[in-house]
Parts: sequence; structure tokens; C-alpha cells
Amino acid sequence: MSGVSLAVGPKSDHDRKPGDSTRKEATKSKQPQQQPIIGGVMGSLRVIELQLVAFIMVFSASGLVPLVDLVYPAFATLYCIFLSRFSFPSVGSSADSRELFRGGGGFRIYVAVGSTVGLFLPLAHVLGGFARGDEHAVRSATPHLFLLSCQILTENVVSGLGVFSLPVRALVPLLYTVRRIFVIVDWIYDVWAHEDLSKNVPLQDAAWVWFGRVLAAANLVYFSINLFGFLIPQFLPRAFEKYFRMRDEVLAKTAEDKHARPESSAAGVAKQD
Repeated sequence: MSGVSLAVGPKSDHDRKPGDSTRKEATKSKQPQQQPIIGGVMGSLRVIELQLVAFIMVFSASGLVPLVDLVYPAFATLYCIFLSRFSFPSVGSSADSRELFRGGGGFRIYVAVGSTVGLFLPLAHVLGGFARGDEHAVRSATPHLFLLSCQILTENVVSGLGVFSLPVRALVPLLYTVRRIFVIVDWIYDVWAHEDLSKNVPLQDAAWVWFGRVLAAANLVYFSINLFGFLIPQFLPRAFEKYFRMRDEVLAKTAEDKHARPESSAAGVAKQD
């Protein structure tokens, strides 16, 4: 959700140990070949991506997401396709450019905190709102969950396709995070200004209201740090640096091939003479 599916990719051939390929081939030879159950594009989607598609459909049909947030994923997708076609076309092999950022144990903890604060707790808050009949809590948190579901789905699909270059992949979480920060600000305003706890209210109701308030504030803090402390200063520059380095290598190799062709043709003519 914070660019993690694009940042931590599978091992490339350069990262594997010498014996890994032999063990992998032996394992493949022992295991029977599995046939894909779902064909076409849907076959490449994992189970969690199908669940996200279901979330997106439910949120879209519920009428709880504003029109501007419903349109934004389509705009972000079209903009990424435009950039991939005209500004940052794909260069090199997709296997070499799959991984953008390698993090350690602290980074994985950071990712786990973001998944909990940004996805699981808001989802529990929305489901609890449905159970309690708190329509205001559901309406306040749903736009954030809708955009986050669209972001995760887009990140996973884009990272699995070789037609999208590294800058385009890095811009996906950036575009969604910027929009979601504005949505979270609206969420904070709704939950902090809507309920008046100065009156005598049951302790259970007060705890529910404070849970929504703290959750909204935690999302604003986390994703602000994610945007200004990770995506902009670290994630995006590395994507552009690796992309331009790969592009320069491809251009240099192409120039060498063009320079070698006349020499080889001239040598062939000299041998014939």
C-alpha cells in the first residue's frame, strides 16, 4: 500500500545463490505440473487481489464513496498508461527491474504497521460501524478504504506487467497516497467534529468514538511520514536512477551494435576479394 508491493519484489537471478537454481530445477522436476484454473488476466491475480476487487465493487455500489474518489482510480490508471507510452517507456527486461527497494527487518515492521493501521483496523472500524448502525463512521472511513484497495490492486498488477517502467511503477503509490491524505483529512474532520463527548454518554459509546478518532489521526501520521519520508526522498529517486541507468546501457549497447555491423560487413567483403 505504501509502494511495498513494488519495493520488495521477488529475487532476481543475480540475487540467488549458485545452488538455488539447481535445487529449484530438482524441485520442479519432482512436482507435477499444475494447470491454471483461471485463464487470461484473472489467472495472474492472487487471492488477495480478487478480494480487493470484491471490496472495490462493494464500495462502489454502496453509495458511500464520493464521485471524485470513484473517478480518481480511472484517472490514475490512464495517466500511468500515458506516461508509460510517451514519457517513460519500458527498457530492459522486467526480471532485472522488478525490485526497486530492498529493506531490512525494520522496514518490514514499518510495512506491517502500515498494513494494520491503514487496512485492517479501518476495515474493522467499517464492519463495526455496520454492526452498531453507525452510518456516519462507515461513511467517513469508506473512501479511504476504497482508494487503498484500488492502490494495492494497481500496484500488484503494474508490478506484474513488464510494459510499465520503473518510474511509472513508483508513481502509482505516490499518486494514490497524495489523494488519500486529503481524504484522511476529511475523515479526521468528520470524526472529531461530529461527536460531542462533553455530555454524559455511555463508556462503550465514548470508547467507540475515540477509536475512530485515534485511527483517523494515526492514518494521517503514518501516510504523511510515508509520503514525505519514504516515497518522495527514497523510493522515487531510486526508481528514476535505476531507469535512466538501464536506458543508458540499452542505448550504449545499441550504438555498439550499429558500429559493429559496418565493420563486420566490410570484413566479409574483404574476405571475398
